[in-house]
Amino acid sequence: MNRKLIIKKTKEFVKKKLEGEGSGHDWWHIVRVYNNALDIAKQEKKLDLLKDEININIFVVELGALLHDIADHKFGYSDQDRKNIISDFLLELGVENETIDHVVYIANNISFKGGKNKHKMETIEGEIVQDADRLDAIGAIGIGRTFAYGGYKKRVMYDPDSKHSLKNKEDTISHFYEKLLLLKDRMNTKTGYEKAQNRHRVMEEFLENFHSEWNGEK
Repeated sequence: MNRKLIIKKTKEFVKKKLEGEGSGHDWWHIVRVYNNALDIAKQEKKLDLLKDEININIFVVELGALLHDIADHKFGYSDQDRKNIISDFLLELGVENETIDHVVYIANNISFKGGKNKHKMETIEGEIVQDADRLDAIGAIGIGRTFAYGGYKKRVMYDPDSKHSLKNKEDTISHFYEKLLLLKDRMNTKTGYEKAQNRHRVMEEFLENFHSEWNGEK
């Protein structure tokens, strides 16, 4: 099976799995990550034209972006569950084992996992997909997804009286400080970092307005 058809069938598989999902990890999240990953790959290659050192496997980037949220740990799946689902699907399409292993590696190491994931992506393809996923967690879209996920988990919007440490707070606003505002400086690629700048500013402005409105100052 040619690569174009494999990507087409992978899109159909993921869309069927995630379409209508209500936590912010739906099919359209995948589409945005996919498009952003391809653009990052394109821009990174342009940045390195003079050195011509980057060899990016676009097929792995595409599959990694499309399959990165299949059997996500937030919904109770393990790394082994994810490996089995991805491997079984891609094997049926005739994808070679080396590519499958690379896609599984990306899917199993992409997540922030509450800041506990200290793993540094070891491949440029993994770095690109991770940056694309992180970009979709910040900015205007990230704000919308954060509140969608908070509603999905039945979290309060904000709890200023909570005495818990930041890591244990369950309100949605705390998630910005616990994770989202940290992502700008955790981008792997130059392109990802540049894309993150404006999205980060959007979140800072939103939080400033949120707290002002909450306190009746605006």
